[in-house]
Amino acid sequence: MVNYKSFGRTGVNVSPLVLGCMMFGGRTSPEDSYTIIDRALDAGINFLDTANVYNSGQSEEVVGEALARSGSRDSVFLATKAHSQMGDGPNDLGNSRLHIVQQCEASLRRLQTDRIDLYQLHRPDRHIAIDETLRAFDDLITSGKVNYIGTSNFGSWQVVESLWVSKELGLNRFVSDQSPYNMADRRIEREQIPMCQTYGLAVIPWSPMAGGGLTGKYERTAKQAPGTRFGDETRSGMMSRFSDGVMDIVDGLRPIAEAKGCTVAQLALAWVMHQPGVTAPLVGPRTMEQLEDNLGAIDVGITDEDRTVIDSLNPPGGHVANFYEASFAPNLHRVLG
Repeated sequence: MVNYKSFGRTGVNVSPLVLGCMMFGGRTSPEDSYTIIDRALDAGINFLDTANVYNSGQSEEVVGEALARSGSRDSVFLATKAHSQMGDGPNDLGNSRLHIVQQCEASLRRLQTDRIDLYQLHRPDRHIAIDETLRAFDDLITSGKVNYIGTSNFGSWQVVESLWVSKELGLNRFVSDQSPYNMADRRIEREQIPMCQTYGLAVIPWSPMAGGGLTGKYERTAKQAPGTRFGDETRSGMMSRFSDGVMDIVDGLRPIAEAKGCTVAQLALAWVMHQPGVTAPLVGPRTMEQLEDNLGAIDVGITDEDRTVIDSLNPPGGHVANFYEASFAPNLHRVLG
């Protein structure tokens, strides 16, 4: 039984889990992706999140085709993002009006829809004044191509700055924020979540299972199994998000999960779902098996005793893996003369 949650101050009701679509059209084939999306919708998930940059637009294409096949577009809260490099030209990235409007049109075509329910900035852009971006977003909302706008990986001060600019200029404001949040990196609790609660923003945490580190499938060893996220030697940056501290948390979770009759991954996901201020965390299944495990977290309860034990493994606001800091890295990909 899915208990829907209010999406910030919008009045929209969304499922307690968001189906993240990053794998679709990439490591997950289109046909497998269609099946996963259909299963998620059948289970009551009504919130899908993708981005233009995921698999160079193929994720959006797969999502659009899946919704067209099932005729379920109108029952889905559909979210995508813009910001990242989408071409070789000097204006094919960032948060400028030019790039935002162009990418909105491209996303609408790939998604086979006439509107985006939640259009998000994938990253802040220190090269563009926020009023430039907000004016472009406001025009997209006025034209009916976008319903709501949100941030992803913004610092608290950047979100508050944007709210002030929206108020000063009479523009539509951001209604949600995506930031990394899991038992291994709780720094979002210091400012980001209280800020969102104060200003009525929905909170959509990404990586609630620490990129797989809190699923229980990894061993306390320097070399992980090939084919896994932390076993891919081409993704050396991922290892900053994996540590003995993560494994200590997993060891502490095993007896709790066993007592509840759930997996460690379900426990880690359920904990994020039930944290104060959280609207709905993102999951990004690559396989149907992973989706089924994710869905099982909806029925896992979290008690005060559970929270006490988990707080002892990594205290509120603390971290033993590096998710939050990496998400706020400056835009080093752009060189301006």
